[in-house]
Order: sequence, then structure tokens, then C-alpha cells
Amino acid sequence: MKEIKLVVTTFLVIAGFIACKNSPTIAQQDAMNLNSYVDSLETLTPVYTAAYWSELDNGYQVRLTKANNTMVTLEAADKAKLDESKAQYAALKTSYEIKIKEADANAIVTVPDYRQALRNNLFGEGMIGSDMSFSFATANNLLSIYRKFVNTVAENKNNYSREDWDEIKVLYEALDTRKNTVEKELPDGDNTKIAGLKIKFSAIKATHRGGTKGEENKAAKEKA
Repeated sequence: MKEIKLVVTTFLVIAGFIACKNSPTIAQQDAMNLNSYVDSLETLTPVYTAAYWSELDNGYQVRLTKANNTMVTLEAADKAKLDESKAQYAALKTSYEIKIKEADANAIVTVPDYRQALRNNLFGEGMIGSDMSFSFATANNLLSIYRKFVNTVAENKNNYSREDWDEIKVLYEALDTRKNTVEKELPDGDNTKIAGLKIKFSAIKATHRGGTKGEENKAAKEKA
């Protein structure tokens, strides 16, 4: 009986020793938690925003602190695995940062320049740039340019702001300057037709540009 008890006791001691031997230490558990967390990040559907990444990074930093505090007792193989996870995370972080910058850049909404939008409307897309060059206007197409300009102003006269009218005035004067340059080459009759369009434009401007300013001044006074 004593021998049986001795065998059982010995077995229990050995079993307990093996169990303790197989159970991870605190340091190993901390390292495994970090390794598993980094591996899990690779499987997530990425969302490239600073807020989302901040949440992921917070989880990493908590686990990293614990792993660093206990890693001194780790065996070489466990330390090597921990270093691999840190490198894996660093690469993931770099990837996220690049993608977040790209997403932010694409999300920036460019506010259209009202001057350029107005120029495109009056003369055609891209015909007048910031240099205000009217080199595209020749003696042969000048009448059609005046006609488009005046007709467009007539159609939108009630929608223009004070700033629009100021820009229209500048464009009109630049167009007139170009006319003076090519006037001698104008086809017969075009000069007379252009003169009629100029009268039409002057009438529209006189009745609407002043009115727009008056309404804006009135609104400013009411706000004050």
C-alpha cells in the first residue's frame, strides 16, 4: 500500500512539474498577446482614417508596454518572435500612414474659382486663363465671341453677384482691347454687328449691375 501511495505521489509531482513546465510564464503570455494582436491587425478590413488607426495603435501600445516590461525573462526564441511582431507592426504602421495621407488628399474638395467658372461660361471651357490672353480671338471669329458673351450675360443677368459683374467688366474691356487690335481685318459688316451687341451689353449692365450693388448694400445695412 505504501508503495502504491509512493508511486501515485511521485506521479502527481511529476505531472505537476510537467504542467508547470508547459504553462507559459507571464513574460511569454505578454509576448504571445502582442504577437496575436499584430497578426489580427493583418486580417482586418483596413479603414484609412487617423481615428481608426489611433484606435488600433492604442491597443498595440498597451500590449507593447506589458511585453517590454517582462521580456527580460524571455528565452531567445520568444524574443526573436517578439521582435518579428514589432517589425511587422512597424511595416503595417507605415502602410497605414501612407494610405491615410492619400485618402486625406483625395478628400480635399477644391473650391472652384468663380472667376474661372465665369470665364468658361462666357467664352468656352479653358479659352480664358489667368493670363487674360485673347489670342484665340481673331478677325474671323470675333463677332461670334461677342455674340456668345453678350447672349450669355443676357441669359444670366439676374443671377450675377457684384463680384461677377466686376469680373464681367474686366473681361469686356479686355475683349474690346483685342477688337481694337484686329479691327482693320474684320469682315465687312462685322464691325456694325459688334457695335449693336456692345449697345445691348451696355444696356444690360446699366440696369443690372447697379441694381445688384444696390441690393447688396441694402442687405449689408440691414445686417448692420
